Amino acid sequence: MRASVPDKPAIWRQIFRLDRRDLPVAAAPDDAARVIDVQAWPSPEIPQLTGSLPALRLYDTASGSARAATPGPTATMYVCGITPYDATHLGHAATYLAFDLVNRYWRASGSEVHYVQNVTDIDDPLLERAARDQIDWRELAVRETDLFRADMTALRVIPPRQYVGAVQAMDEVSAAVARLLEAGAAYRVDDPEYPDVYFDVTVTDRFGYESGYDEATMLALSAERGGDPDRPGKRHRLDPLLWRMERPSEPAWDSPMGRGRPGWHIECAVIATNRLGARIDLQGGGSDLIFPHHECSAAHAEALTGEHPFAGHYVHAGMMMLDGEKMSKSLGNLAFVSRLIAGGADPMAIRAALLDGHYRADRPWSDASLERAAARLATWRAAAGRPGEPADKAMTEIREALADDLDSPRALRALDAWAADSSLAGEEVAVTADALLGLALR
Repeated sequence: MRASVPDKPAIWRQIFRLDRRDLPVAAAPDDAARVIDVQAWPSPEIPQLTGSLPALRLYDTASGSARAATPGPTATMYVCGITPYDATHLGHAATYLAFDLVNRYWRASGSEVHYVQNVTDIDDPLLERAARDQIDWRELAVRETDLFRADMTALRVIPPRQYVGAVQAMDEVSAAVARLLEAGAAYRVDDPEYPDVYFDVTVTDRFGYESGYDEATMLALSAERGGDPDRPGKRHRLDPLLWRMERPSEPAWDSPMGRGRPGWHIECAVIATNRLGARIDLQGGGSDLIFPHHECSAAHAEALTGEHPFAGHYVHAGMMMLDGEKMSKSLGNLAFVSRLIAGGADPMAIRAALLDGHYRADRPWSDASLERAAARLATWRAAAGRPGEPADKAMTEIREALADDLDSPRALRALDAWAADSSLAGEEVAVTADALLGLALR
């Protein structure tokens, strides 16, 4: 259900008519907030498959249904990246593996994939952790981003074509906020000390279409997930922050609005639209991003470009659980990829264990699940080099399973059945498992 908001077509048309000239952008930041250069990780080798694949169907949060996800020659995908204030835990890994499956399937189907991912390398949690640990926030961001890249490399996740830090994109983000403010789609709160800039969710009657949540749910989630619904001076309690004016001892950048830094949602909207265009095939992330992050970033993107919907599919991965609770940094109940690898775990066993649950499901993690995955991996590897009859059924089953909303548990069961039949050859199945599941069996 959409939020109950009035329609303002005149303001909406004004946004669409905005001259696309260059507005004043942020000046170069001072040394206290210098740019952090962000680089992606190396790509694994991806074998080529022969034959056609069934059309991929993915569950779309906005429509509440699984629909065909069949892009043109170039598929466009934006997946929200990490806030680098701690190591990569298995919840992160599960999310990025889900979209790695999409990436691999589209590539195997003949599309190029233009994949963009951000790094939220300036945000309150990062500053708070840096202050707690008495470390420079930039040093913390670089250290944890490096660790994330190492984890993604070990798990054989295909890197994004463009990997963009929020700090790198500061000029373009601040220019976009200025455009929204000029158009009347944004406003300043009446606060003489900190006249922060907010997005007006009532400029369209569409706010809420991506999540489908009612207003009470959105307000509760906003308060829980970094929003400020009770900030005095806001026009609507759901209005999200676009530009936070400079506070003492916080990094800040010059901008048309004055010195400050952007809100979280506008960063993703600008990074995505400036690199992928007004409409993209897929926006992805964890299910905890459905609201407010993806709802607000879609609203920002549509306000900036005049196109609706921002994404053809809004796709969300479930949460990893540990001891009955969702893995989260706030709870501290985390299992880290790097620590598992340092303890001797095979990265492919970690990958297999995570793929043994459906990407949309909240699912538990345990030492037993990793041990089971390691045993299955050893069996698959033993079968990968053997001669025998063509294993056409196994290869077909893997393709059909993944085409059905990335049913990786079913694909892994197909590998089990193939490995158990000693009459079946291994090479072509190993290639299929590598190309589509990212599992190196040879």
